[in-house]
Amino acid sequence: MEAIYLYIHETFAKSPEFAVFLSLAAGFWIGKFRVGSFQLGGVAGSLLAAVLFSQFGVNVNSIVKSALFALFIYAVGFDSGPRFFRSLGRHSIREIFLALTVAASGLITVVVMAKVFNIDKGMAAGLLAGGMTQSAIIGVAGDALSKLGLSATALQAMQANVAIGYAVTYMFGSLGVIIFCSTILPKLFGHTLREDAIAVEAETSQGVAMLEEGQELAVEDLVGRTYKVRVNGFKTVNELENAAAGTARVAVEGVKRGKDILPVTGVLELLPGDFVLVVGKRSAVVAIAGRIGQAVNNIAGLELTMQKMSVVVSNEEIAGKSFLELMKKARETRQGAFVLSLARGGTTLPLTESLTVENGDVMTIYGTEKEAKRLAVKLGYAVTVNNKTDFVYMGAGLVIGLLIGLINIKIGSIPVTLGSGGGVLLSGLFFGWYHSRHQSFGNLPAGASQMLRDFGLAGFVAVVGLDSGLQAVSTVKDQGISIFLIGVVVTTMPLIIGALVGRYALGYKNVAVLAGALAGSRSSNPALGEVLNAAGNSVPTGSFAVTYALANVFLTMLGIFVVALV
Repeated sequence: MEAIYLYIHETFAKSPEFAVFLSLAAGFWIGKFRVGSFQLGGVAGSLLAAVLFSQFGVNVNSIVKSALFALFIYAVGFDSGPRFFRSLGRHSIREIFLALTVAASGLITVVVMAKVFNIDKGMAAGLLAGGMTQSAIIGVAGDALSKLGLSATALQAMQANVAIGYAVTYMFGSLGVIIFCSTILPKLFGHTLREDAIAVEAETSQGVAMLEEGQELAVEDLVGRTYKVRVNGFKTVNELENAAAGTARVAVEGVKRGKDILPVTGVLELLPGDFVLVVGKRSAVVAIAGRIGQAVNNIAGLELTMQKMSVVVSNEEIAGKSFLELMKKARETRQGAFVLSLARGGTTLPLTESLTVENGDVMTIYGTEKEAKRLAVKLGYAVTVNNKTDFVYMGAGLVIGLLIGLINIKIGSIPVTLGSGGGVLLSGLFFGWYHSRHQSFGNLPAGASQMLRDFGLAGFVAVVGLDSGLQAVSTVKDQGISIFLIGVVVTTMPLIIGALVGRYALGYKNVAVLAGALAGSRSSNPALGEVLNAAGNSVPTGSFAVTYALANVFLTMLGIFVVALV
């Protein structure tokens, strides 16, 4: 056994990256197993696997952990930016109260535990930092301890206890919030994260069908039909096209008379026996079909290839107008392309008559290549779909975010900083929002973003486990399991209180939104990752972003209070 241990130890020493990727592979394998309805998940599984492998002694450069974390949190912010800025407002007040509730309950829990079990100030600060997974508490508490006038020996002992308490409790502090937010909280609500996340999307989209990748409507909304004009049908092309009401619209894309294909104009007279190709909203086409004539198929010369494209509205003459006004203008100019959908800030809105079009809106249009391009020029500019990441834009976002994270603001004698996580999250939110308004650059494809989130988060927690696991296990052996169990209480009690206050006092009825807010109140990015995986969309990130920014301030300041109160 000793020979095996030495061999693994030497392998990890020569290739620390081997330990990282082994932890990821083993962790995601472990995360697939189910016990009843409980499933650990890949992130928590990677953490457990990393703690196991850390017992062989692994030293991973801390830069790797920081880089992986930055990639993860930037991708989260980028994807959530449009939704986040739309959600800001009076509704953010409950996120503020929730972050305060979790921070205050964490402090009270530690103070009570310290009094009951006769724990000194240093160990209490370590319990708070590890149980709440906020390492900044260590620095603030250490500074507060140094101002107590203790002897050098006593101060050294207390500062050592800070490290011990942190090392023992940090592992469960990370794991516990993941399990609570992604598994236990949905059970308390009685519905899943996925169900509630879809419900938020449906409510935001006001009835617009939300389709997942690979899905499409069984009955399409836009159709093309060929008809043989009846004796008492429409007299002209204009009369036919103007028969549709409201925002519903049809366009005549082709007319065949005998063997000739006629140029289509508004004043073109339609004669009995002509074949006309009509394109438009299904409801509008069905409504006037009986007045046109008999539907026919496979008329040579009336085959059309249609094109779909996304266009960003940037024309000042378009912005501010209602959708009904635009449809009336389209009739007047015989615009042969149609608007299928309109998205604002990543959310698809219903195409009602009263909908006001704004700059930055993304319209999906459909028509012949010529007509689609003509409409795109009028609206703004077409979005070029590609699978390449704009690394210049992404790099700028990461650099600016990391610089923001270096900024220190002192509240009294307490240095408060967002840190790299908070800085990069804010940068990602802004860069994602700006890209949604100016999509000609800054592309980050969905697949690339998913890779950054999954690999960045799982890699981050794996490095944390490899670096801290050996010390944590060793300390538990030396100090006994009592400190670990107290850490479990410190981790879970604020989550339980936060969930109850959120549900019954702050009015959170959606478990996906509350799960994101709780993860942010604990500044737990790993928990957010698992919540996002379970939700299947970015709904939880809106509440997470607000509470996360607040938690970095609130939890950091607890360091001075725990030293003062214990």
